[in-house]
Amino acid sequence: MGYKSQAYENQAKSIIKNLEKRNMKGYYCETGAKALELVRSILPKGAVVTNGGSETLVETGIMDLIRRGDYEYIDRKSAKTPEESRALYGRIVTADYFLMSTNAITREGELINVDGVGNRVACLINGPEHVLVITGMNKVVPDLEDGIRRVRNIAAPPNSIRVGSKTPCSVTGFCADCQSEDCICCQTVITRRSMKPGRITVILVGEEYGF
Repeated sequence: MGYKSQAYENQAKSIIKNLEKRNMKGYYCETGAKALELVRSILPKGAVVTNGGSETLVETGIMDLIRRGDYEYIDRKSAKTPEESRALYGRIVTADYFLMSTNAITREGELINVDGVGNRVACLINGPEHVLVITGMNKVVPDLEDGIRRVRNIAAPPNSIRVGSKTPCSVTGFCADCQSEDCICCQTVITRRSMKPGRITVILVGEEYGF
């Protein structure tokens, strides 16, 4: 194990203890491949599974797992009309498992997420029976203030490019605190505790993933 990996593992141990104080479960996986196997072991066959938009899920191979595995996968992008989208969302919020990443996580175990429409953070807050949050250790920040700064200046610019938003940050690479019609920073959610013990599981990965 390299020095960086050891440091990540040490940090993760502290964060997991803090997550447990907040009614959330925590795991540490040294690699994305190990995180993939952990997720595979958690998801029961036949479970209704869906997800929020996440490069981390793509990069770790978890998206392929839930799409092709022995699950009832709900594709949030499959709706072709507003009516279909509304009906599909009704199924998403009652899923057995909702998978996502997080924009940032503090050393104290607080999750920081910023959304445009808000469907991802809505499912984090309430709805699906279980939520799995998979995140690279590159998203660990000292505190909430640093987390918000990270979301705005590190996560939002590439995310805006990814979804094709015509925002200032997609051009300059820096947050302009915009009120653009395409702004993806409309809802800011701090998850400091889970009301239902164990509903939220955070899987920390000792590599860099996502934005």
